Amino acid sequence: MKGKLQGMSRNKLKSALVPYGFITPATLTIVLLVLYPIMYGIYISFFDTNLVNKWNFVGFKYYIQALTDSSFLHSLWKTLVFTVTVVGGHFVLGFIFASFLNMDIKMRTLLRGILILPWLFPDVVIAYLYKWILNTQGGILNELLMHFNIVSEPVGWLTTSATAFPCVILVSIWKGYPLVMVQILAGIQTISTDMYEAAKIDGANAWQRFCYITVPALKPILTTILILDTVWVFKQFTMIWLMTSGGPGSSTMVSAIEIYKNAFSYFKYGFASAQSVYILVICYLIGVVFRRLLRDD
Repeated sequence: MKGKLQGMSRNKLKSALVPYGFITPATLTIVLLVLYPIMYGIYISFFDTNLVNKWNFVGFKYYIQALTDSSFLHSLWKTLVFTVTVVGGHFVLGFIFASFLNMDIKMRTLLRGILILPWLFPDVVIAYLYKWILNTQGGILNELLMHFNIVSEPVGWLTTSATAFPCVILVSIWKGYPLVMVQILAGIQTISTDMYEAAKIDGANAWQRFCYITVPALKPILTTILILDTVWVFKQFTMIWLMTSGGPGSSTMVSAIEIYKNAFSYFKYGFASAQSVYILVICYLIGVVFRRLLRDD
């Protein structure tokens, strides 16, 4: 009897430990690849260090310095403008193409595959592709414009302050809209057609059906995509770095590039880490604000 009770106890213990066994690999991965780098970055921000043999504690010096650093504040403003315009572009194109693909048209499957292609290409490929297209000398865009006499001489799309930032924004919009498009399309296809037919009978026009049926039904999806897309765009680095490296001047100097240069060009690791902590806090607050504003009532 005693052995039977012990066996039952062992079985209960195993059953209780099974869920933890399943989540352990994922937990360790998150701790090693996410939590540890974040905590180590926060630790570095309190030191004037070369990461080898120099560790001078400076407290909150770099946090205070970042708030008064004109370059960092400028990069935050550029990042804000970049994020708002790119995310807005993603949602405009996403809604347009999702609504188009939801129609009963020929070759709809082929069009879906074509429209999702920008998201499938790596950032490196897209950046170098458009860097070649927008090249001042020999770029296909300048060649076409001069061929049709739209411009008389090559335009420095990525080497002129007035055009570099808009070009980077347009390329980023083109690269990222498929994610929003696919999510919105999936959400639209879950909405019952009976709701639209009832709204038509009641005299609702297309805009009213969009505002009072489509958008409320897509609210949970839109909230998730808006948070993810905003955070991803806010910390965009690869595309801008490969196309302009933050130039010309500081016209495309977003916060990610500003932090990268401080850390790996000027070797100000502590200062760059403090700036990174501010970006981490901002990204967290973005999620909190969006969840509060767009929560499902």
